[in-house]
Amino acid sequence: MMLKQIEVSLLLPQLRSANSAQVISEEAELDHPQGIARGLLNIDDVLAVKAYTAGVGTLSSSGSIKTKLASTLAQWEVLKLEIGILNYPTSYQENTVKEQIMLQYAENFRRQYVYLYPDRKPLFLNPLNECRVEKFVSTTLRPTLLKHEELYNWEGCAQFVADFLIVDSLDPIHDVPDYLFSPTTVLKRQKGNCFDFSNLLCSLLIGTGYDAYCVSGYAIKEICLVDETREICPLVKEIDQGKKKQEKPPVKRYAVKPVRELTSKFEMNREARKLAKKKAAEERKQKELERLADLDIKGTHDFMHGLRVHCWVLVLAGKREVPENFFIDPFTGNSYKTTNEKFLGIESIWNQRNYWVNMQDCKFGCKDMVFDLGDPVRWEYMLPDTENSQIAIPDSYDYFVDEGDDDDENEMEKVFDMPPSWVQQIIIPSKDIETRCPKGEKIIQFKKANLEKYAPYLNIDGMVKRLIEYEDIECTSFVKVTEWYSNRKDMLEKIERNMKTRTITEYFKNGRYMAVNKHVFRSSEPETDRTLKYNSKLRVDGLVSRMETPTEMTEKFQDRPDFLIYRQVTFIKRARKVKISGTFQLNYRTIVKITERFARNRKIPAHQDVAEQVFLITQEHIYLTYHREDDKITALKREFILPPNLLQKDDQEVNMEQIVVTFEVDPLAKPCKNVVLYQTMMQLLKTQAVSMQSVRDSEHEVREFLKDRAAERKANELVISVYDTERNYKAKEHRKEQVKEEQRMRRAEEELDYLAPFLARLGQPKRITKKVALTLRNDCLTDMKQRLIDKANLIQNRFEKEAQELQNKQQWYQQNQISMTKEDEQAYLAYCSEAMFRIHILEMRLNKHKETAPIKYLALEEKIRKDPRLAKKLKNC
Repeated sequence: MMLKQIEVSLLLPQLRSANSAQVISEEAELDHPQGIARGLLNIDDVLAVKAYTAGVGTLSSSGSIKTKLASTLAQWEVLKLEIGILNYPTSYQENTVKEQIMLQYAENFRRQYVYLYPDRKPLFLNPLNECRVEKFVSTTLRPTLLKHEELYNWEGCAQFVADFLIVDSLDPIHDVPDYLFSPTTVLKRQKGNCFDFSNLLCSLLIGTGYDAYCVSGYAIKEICLVDETREICPLVKEIDQGKKKQEKPPVKRYAVKPVRELTSKFEMNREARKLAKKKAAEERKQKELERLADLDIKGTHDFMHGLRVHCWVLVLAGKREVPENFFIDPFTGNSYKTTNEKFLGIESIWNQRNYWVNMQDCKFGCKDMVFDLGDPVRWEYMLPDTENSQIAIPDSYDYFVDEGDDDDENEMEKVFDMPPSWVQQIIIPSKDIETRCPKGEKIIQFKKANLEKYAPYLNIDGMVKRLIEYEDIECTSFVKVTEWYSNRKDMLEKIERNMKTRTITEYFKNGRYMAVNKHVFRSSEPETDRTLKYNSKLRVDGLVSRMETPTEMTEKFQDRPDFLIYRQVTFIKRARKVKISGTFQLNYRTIVKITERFARNRKIPAHQDVAEQVFLITQEHIYLTYHREDDKITALKREFILPPNLLQKDDQEVNMEQIVVTFEVDPLAKPCKNVVLYQTMMQLLKTQAVSMQSVRDSEHEVREFLKDRAAERKANELVISVYDTERNYKAKEHRKEQVKEEQRMRRAEEELDYLAPFLARLGQPKRITKKVALTLRNDCLTDMKQRLIDKANLIQNRFEKEAQELQNKQQWYQQNQISMTKEDEQAYLAYCSEAMFRIHILEMRLNKHKETAPIKYLALEEKIRKDPRLAKKLKNC
């Protein structure tokens, strides 16, 4: 009999889901076996179920009910094995008195709703929980604030729920589910339907301070089935937005206006209209092609549009500085405006305090809906809500209201409120926060892109995300692959592989050797096209970027003391390629030209401040260009034609008029003396040698960087934090060794007999009498007392010695203060500081010794009393 009642209890949600407005009578009521609620059923089904329960009939009169019962029982057996309901606490398996009253409220509310709105679908009020007990939906929410920093805002909570759980679609898709599991069970199973997702997400959001609600309604097919193949990947949008921000040119406040072009505006407008029409036609053609491709892949018509049930989260403005209302899809973690066309209608919403039914027309979706929960015309509430209620009686009708009746009515309204949540506290371990996705990996397909997510340390190379962008909507040929990494020892953060340009871009975090932030290349071999970006603030030379080709190297600097901002080097092209394993010192490229540019140094005049210097190494020419004066339109220039073997002959005569060619801005200025020009030329030769050495150092640095990258790609070494006790094997081994060493020292201490010296002093007596025991105790305690006194005296003597030396030093300083140098004073102050530090340490050691000495003495006395050799003899002493 009990088994049949249990089977009928499983059928109650199925039977209630039918439209039962035909019969409203006592015969159409079926008692729940646990006294939870009453269901309104069709009379034929009720009679069949009553006969089956009484044992006088079968369910053959209702084949659909029998089929539903069989499938429900099968699902329940699977679920019972999966979650183990016997381990749940009492609150999961039973209802309190207040919860039973709440269920009666809900049943009364449902009856009135079905009677008034027979054409609307049943409300999601009191589904079964994981222990097959009916619970009101608001009590299934458990607001929780977790300790994890990632879950302190709505973006982190939504993304965690979307990544951590596996989607289990509603079955059937057009009805609300019979079960609603608690957030703890959902986290344990790590899967659920949209109602389970929203219930967990709403619990986390309310716990973090948001005004969040679960929403039961209808959505489009892509939302219900988590189909994101028509959506652009959010990472692609972020990358595009970042590129647009970087491409914006700096706004110049003062700039020379370009020369006005005398062109016809009519012709320009006509050409602009032609281009606009052509561009619009191309865009329409591209959209049509994409639409046709979408139709080929996804189908042409959705015959269930507007019938698919979905549950999502509503966040109202106000709390946590939320500026406007918005929706959150729990399956993807994305936010949408409340006017978004993907959400087709709302039946009801609820939170931990109340339940509201939508009374607004949703034939145009949610874009015209007003989320003012205090408006009883638009939202019908179940329990009186004083926080959202905005109903007020006009002053002109106050004389119709009796004050005593009003007080009684308020008291009645406040008699009952929402029962507390029956769900246990939500606990998410740090390991689950780190793992995120089921089994540590998840693949999401977007429009022309695939996104792969991995848990940290799951891949041996540290990859945590991979975005593959395709050229066509069928995702057959990819154009770009972006990979994100974490916990890499080489500080690698991201790699972009562009298949169109055949380039690879590596991004590094701050802290890498040589302060490299970005590396763009096509080949890992040296002396090929590559670009290196550096963090100039972490480099001594202020290097910002280095661009290299087989014949050129361009470097940019900033914030250097010599004001160098640019260096470009031209080489002779090699006949064959150079390998990384080659000896770099014997394989330099021949330098043809070095060009260096400098920023303006305001401390010296402009005609003496070099703006650009060009060294033609093979031609032995040097070109100098100075900075332009503020009141001039051009700058001073000089050309040095170096004689051959200038530095090899000391007595060589130099004619500066033949060597130097000068372009003077001011024709009235005095010409520069030959001596100054000669000194400038000799200084330029030294600068040329320094610049050539800098170029060699740059080549060597690039070669070393490439060698390191080749080794790092093979090693793929990851960094493990010292606080990660599970993965840090070195720390585990160190702790094991430390424990072994402590055990060894403890055993050695136990093996050492502290009574051995005193027994030897007594001649190693074979039998310990009471007199011998008293002698041993007194000798031990006396020896311990003397050792403590000696130690105290030793610390005291050292303290007095340091204090006396400091006093003598101070007297010497007073006597010789006048004749002392600055270095002597600094040495004296340093000595005083060290002496005071030593005195302070000795004073602390002495005070600590005075505190611990009595404790050590009593500990030894207790140890002697408990010694098995002396315990009996000293029992009464």
